[in-house]
Amino acid sequence: MSSVYDYAVQKPNGENISLEEYRGNVLLIVNTATKCGLSGQFKDLETLHQTYNEQGLRVLGFPCNQFLHQEPVTDDEMSAVCERNFGVTFPLFKKIKVNGPDTEPLFQHLKSYARGNFVKDIKWNFTKFLVDKNGHVVKRYAPKTSPKEIEKDIQQLL
Repeated sequence: MSSVYDYAVQKPNGENISLEEYRGNVLLIVNTATKCGLSGQFKDLETLHQTYNEQGLRVLGFPCNQFLHQEPVTDDEMSAVCERNFGVTFPLFKKIKVNGPDTEPLFQHLKSYARGNFVKDIKWNFTKFLVDKNGHVVKRYAPKTSPKEIEKDIQQLL
């Protein structure tokens, strides 16, 4: 079985980073969008990051513009907006696609191990994937699932 550690992603500046750097941590991987009606979740994601970072939780945000163009700004602007408007300090990566022929390989992997209700595709921004310390996908959460509702599952994995 492969793990998320087998994948590399890009920072907003285009620099490659191997997810191997997160080995041994619990990961909460989220596709995000600053103009989404669910963008208030940034604050709750940041709270999880601040609360559990020292215990080994890493929240990783992957901006996506596939849903009603709710992430229309450049990668650099997106990072600044998230920091300024939502206080985000957890890592945000280069804008990606989560569905279709150009789907980011990491998200192909996540979706193959954690299907949504009835379909594999991601339906909206703020779909969340919880990954254990071994890099295996544990659970997928719907966009409307509040990060607060995931806290107990995170605590069990830490």
